[in-house]
Amino acid sequence: MSKSNLLPAGLPAGIPLARGHAGKSVGAEYPRPALFPTAVPDRTLTIVPPRASPRASVASEAEKVLRSFNTWAFKREQPSDPQRMLATIARCIELNAPVSFILYWGRGPRCSLGHWDIECLDFLNTLARRVQQVYPPGAAIKLILTDTHARLNGHLETAIAHYFRDIERQARARDFATCWLGELIKMPGLGIRCIDENPVPEDMLQSLLACASKWYRGDGSPEQGAIDYYRMNMLEKRAVEISNPHSIFITFNGSKLRKLFPPHLPIFYMYSLRRGTSTKPWFLPSDAKVCGALTCDCARLQEHPA
Repeated sequence: MSKSNLLPAGLPAGIPLARGHAGKSVGAEYPRPALFPTAVPDRTLTIVPPRASPRASVASEAEKVLRSFNTWAFKREQPSDPQRMLATIARCIELNAPVSFILYWGRGPRCSLGHWDIECLDFLNTLARRVQQVYPPGAAIKLILTDTHARLNGHLETAIAHYFRDIERQARARDFATCWLGELIKMPGLGIRCIDENPVPEDMLQSLLACASKWYRGDGSPEQGAIDYYRMNMLEKRAVEISNPHSIFITFNGSKLRKLFPPHLPIFYMYSLRRGTSTKPWFLPSDAKVCGALTCDCARLQEHPA
């Protein structure tokens, strides 16, 4: 057999040999594929959009939760730090935990529960339900009962205890938690001991003095009572923040008193009983007289007993 008739190894027999210039066999060439195919395989291409990252999903849900309560139905002005508030909510979502809200609950002239207190608690409960409508774990609300402020204002221990026990019962009925501020600041490990002796800012002093002139019944002048109240708050707000580092702080006050509240917690400035009302329920009615050891006006004021 002639060597020229031998096929190179691996070349199919049906492919003719190409000839060189001298008529010698130089091997066969496969047809080159077209640069762009003329036919598309008979299958449907499905384009799958990129999935949102878990972080983006949490951020989106946090915004939805914030919108559920950050409305003019509840807020009296814009929150102190919306981005920090979103971060607080996002953390709760990542843990599948309720969104934590805390607030001070004070004690005014009355020594027992009034319908104003019930209206306020129900209003807070409405906010909690709004959150749960968009986020099933819901909201966890805790009332910090300010027994320390009540003592400063000159209220009797028995009257303080009676009123706050009433509030605790109503809070439990709505699944709210409670704690007493006097016990909170004594918790081991907080290290909160030194009262701020710096002068009270003048604008803050005037605001506190207006309230003290009406409700302060302690030792000394209303001005001294306002100063003592400010200094107590400087200590207490640190204890509140340390013990509740991932909470949203609700207040019925406005932002001009921001310095009284935990510095690193987002603040939600809220109406107290309903839209348009900011008076704290424990100071209602506005003409109430302070209950004393021998006098109590609470029975007359119970227009709508709870």
